[in-house]
Amino acid sequence: MFSLFKRKKKFFSAEEQRLIVSAIQNAERSTSGEVKVYVESRCSYMDALDRAVELFAEMGMQDTEERNAVLVYVAIKDHQFAVFGDEGIHRKVGPDYWNTEVIKMMRDFNRDNYALGIAGCVEDIGQALQQFFPYTNKDKNELSDDIQFGR
Repeated sequence: MFSLFKRKKKFFSAEEQRLIVSAIQNAERSTSGEVKVYVESRCSYMDALDRAVELFAEMGMQDTEERNAVLVYVAIKDHQFAVFGDEGIHRKVGPDYWNTEVIKMMRDFNRDNYALGIAGCVEDIGQALQQFFPYTNKDKNELSDDIQFGR
């Protein structure tokens, strides 16, 4: 018997997924901030940053207590990506910080090192979050650390 449906190709190997999830967990270990990675195939008819803002709202990331959640968004096949931080962290780091992180990711992506680029970006975000939103005993993990995969 055969299937009429194509099997969806995985974006990352199991090892690459572990690398990214580990980076998220390490980034959040010393901060009250939250980091989410969202990966999908295409970002059709929309700018990557606009798509990141849309997903941020859909996932309720603006509901974190200190408004310090960050979304790393990647559309693999369209070669588009964006980093979007909620108002709490954005006020602390400013727009130049996000632009620098995107440039760093682009360097790895240009060498087809997507997982490494995402993990490095997440680690940097974790350091910024730790600086401005250090971990306290009352902090809880408000968002899943797993990579979220879209269409």
